[in-house]
Amino acid sequence: MGIVDRNKGKKEPKVYPVQKDETEWQEILDPHSYHVLREKGTERPFTGQYYLNKDTGIYECRACGNEIFHSSKKYDSGCGWPSFTEPIRPDAIEVQMDYSHFMIREEILCANCGGHLGHRFPDGPKDQGGIRYCINSVSMDFKKEG
Repeated sequence: MGIVDRNKGKKEPKVYPVQKDETEWQEILDPHSYHVLREKGTERPFTGQYYLNKDTGIYECRACGNEIFHSSKKYDSGCGWPSFTEPIRPDAIEVQMDYSHFMIREEILCANCGGHLGHRFPDGPKDQGGIRYCINSVSMDFKKEG
């Protein structure tokens, strides 16, 4: 899974399979989800509805329904946001460099609509690849299995 660095050499924004104008996004998303998914905001740590969720199922992008994570890859990292060791499929997400807030991070986007999901860090469980996908609850919906 490659990293797209949109700040270096790319002039055209990526066109995602799901396209809506900002008015349409505002109509289908609540204000907090819109802020996170479309304006690259975040939710406060330890407040998200899925932070402590232990049910079995699939997490989907709240904006478009793209399946992004399975609960079998969720773990308690202690960071205050739902954390996963890997996406449901490598092509479910896109990773791009994020230079905001005087930091260098890897931003996680929905590969279907380009919605901001969270960030990826190299401090995950070493026995599961060492990557932590730190995701905002308000960027996801959960479909419980069974």
